[in-house]
Amino acid sequence: MKLADALEIVVRTDPGKARSHNEDAVFADVGLGMAILADGMGGYNAGEVASGMATTLLASNFARYMPTHLLGTGAAGHLAEAEERLAHEVAVANRAIYNTAQSQPQYAGMATTLVIAWFYDNRLVVGHIGDSRLYLWRGEHFYQLTRDHSLLQEQLDSGMISLADARHSLHKNLVTRGLGVGPEVETEIHDYDVQAGDIVLLCSDGLTDMIEDAEIALVLQTLGQNLTLAADHLVQLANDNGGRDNISLILIKVVGEFSSPKGWWQKLLARLK
Repeated sequence: MKLADALEIVVRTDPGKARSHNEDAVFADVGLGMAILADGMGGYNAGEVASGMATTLLASNFARYMPTHLLGTGAAGHLAEAEERLAHEVAVANRAIYNTAQSQPQYAGMATTLVIAWFYDNRLVVGHIGDSRLYLWRGEHFYQLTRDHSLLQEQLDSGMISLADARHSLHKNLVTRGLGVGPEVETEIHDYDVQAGDIVLLCSDGLTDMIEDAEIALVLQTLGQNLTLAADHLVQLANDNGGRDNISLILIKVVGEFSSPKGWWQKLLARLK
């Protein structure tokens, strides 16, 4: 099945109730099997410049890359090449944002979080920097697949703070890793299997700071058959709870399998097994 038929994607971004402008940026292309979400940081307007640069650069570079690569190699080759390509393209975007911040005073200090979901060959490659998140709803279970790069997460990991206290921490939004902060950045990359019925959620902290994970899971459980309703309801819940930040999310449902094309020699080997 082609990616365009195997995936269903819904994208939402909302300024929230407390901010006059939106520093989040989102991109999704079902044909590429890719979704990108960035939450900008910096002075007035600089954050939205950083997040916009991140999504635009990554989207355009992958759009050029996809048609001519990742074809005719084995699944293992696909995966290794995908992770390497993802790290490379994020590094290119990081350097562009950093150089712009260094050369233009009005953008000094700008940076952005980043979370990318790349679907192909029945797998999901996830790359992330900062505290924007990616979750997976499968069956009756809701999993957070990314781990925040934040001071709060470090405090949780060390036992300095409890999960209950974390909801009210003053350090909630202090990230320890961001795209554009320095000339180089480390992207955390993992891959996962996916199956029909899975729902993947990418979101900014404007959603997760306003809604508990259990509430998000309940929405996906009850409205998961209609991604549009689910996405709209999540945004509404975040705003109803205060909407203190920009709210962005991308919902992706896996409808069927989407294995990559194989070369002639692989087909021959498969017949000989």
